[in-house]
Amino acid sequence: MRETGKLDYLEMPATGGSLDSVKAFYSAAFSWSFTDYGPSYAAFDEGLEGGFQSDSAEAVARPLPVLYSADLQATFEAVEQAGGKIVKPIFSFPGGRRFHFRDPAGNELAVWGQ
Repeated sequence: MRETGKLDYLEMPATGGSLDSVKAFYSAAFSWSFTDYGPSYAAFDEGLEGGFQSDSAEAVARPLPVLYSADLQATFEAVEQAGGKIVKPIFSFPGGRRFHFRDPAGNELAVWGQ
């Protein structure tokens, strides 16, 4: 259910790499699927709806999305195998553990778990 003032959509730029490479990375690392809306936009719905914008004139500032993983080590390995660049290896923080990586478009994301 959508509510006023609640996070409803996450749009990230895909201007640092091809849209196809970004889709391939998230498909391989996290089993995401996409719906294409023209040549420069691919939407996803993976717990939080969002999309990637590859048109630099339309792209938003780079956010830091944080994904969850029930098996942080396995996800870390999947990200590396899919071609993600680890920015911060797994570390502890007050609430669990996480790591940061860059996707093929240059977006920095984090993955957390217990």
